[in-house]
Amino acid sequence: MSLATFGLASYAFAIEPRFRLRVTHYKLLPPRWPTTARPLRIVVVADIHACEPWMPVSRIDEIVAVFNSLQPDIILLLGDYVMGVLPRYATGIVPDTVWGNSLSKLSAPLGCHAILGNHDWWHGVDSVRAALVDNGIPVLENTATLIRPQDGPAFWLAGLGDQWAKKFSRGVYQGVDDLPGTMAGIPDDGNPILLLAHEPDIFITVPDRVSLTLCGHTHGGQVRLPFIGPPSSIQPTDSASPMGISSRVGGT
Repeated sequence: MSLATFGLASYAFAIEPRFRLRVTHYKLLPPRWPTTARPLRIVVVADIHACEPWMPVSRIDEIVAVFNSLQPDIILLLGDYVMGVLPRYATGIVPDTVWGNSLSKLSAPLGCHAILGNHDWWHGVDSVRAALVDNGIPVLENTATLIRPQDGPAFWLAGLGDQWAKKFSRGVYQGVDDLPGTMAGIPDDGNPILLLAHEPDIFITVPDRVSLTLCGHTHGGQVRLPFIGPPSSIQPTDSASPMGISSRVGGT
């Protein structure tokens, strides 16, 4: 059991982030998204967890180059840019100013937009926020902005505050998310809404006005054993899928 555990941990924290990068493509037609519109090309990035030696700035630079090569219309960052409160898995930190400068090289016509994750809060939210904003990446926290493509329909891009922002004990968290307040700030003007939320548990309560919700946090289940699946879950509930596409009436 100890050898198996070591092997799984080594893969999850060393091999996969340091040496493997798999780009997954999805083609979606979310509810209330204009069917006549030119497809919007979105690059979604989640859970970088910058640290030495598993995710050094050289690796982040490589990932940024791959994402730019995809020629996206817009780039969306879904939080957890730092290792946070798990120093036992890393031998050194990557300063916020360093990984922030690396992410500043992300390029798309409609810009790069971000939300924050739980590890960003536990690490030092002001420093993480500054690393993004100071490098030209706006951070959405219970706010929304209207995106106006030159050759397509406008849409609202909304971002939630983190749902696990304040950690009191294992499994006991208090969020800074305000979904009703976020939605109240978006006028009912007929433009579709794209929502960013770090943890996917919010999905079941997202109103039908939202066409598409994008989340990170679960790392795809982190470790998935053949025929068994993930041996454990990092979600507090089983309300959302750990990976891939989830749909319900009214939203995706």
